[in-house]
Amino acid sequence: MEICVSIRLFATLNKFMPEFPDNYPITPGMAIRELLEKLKVPNTEAKLIFVNGVKQDLGFTLNGGERVGVFPPVGGG
Repeated sequence: MEICVSIRLFATLNKFMPEFPDNYPITPGMAIRELLEKLKVPNTEAKLIFVNGVKQDLGFTLNGGERVGVFPPVGGG
């Protein structure tokens, strides 16, 4: 059985969204950093990362079934 996560890439990162974001296959134990590399999202563009609604860093390990949301840096004044 394939292990998958649900992915949401917001704002300027939307262009990196996979074809099937609700059922994206991963390798068990894959770090978020590796997931972003697989999606071709530059690490510098991933400012806020949430897994199941909890803020995480690039080293967080995924096991399958998680909801991953990634936001770019936000500018404003």
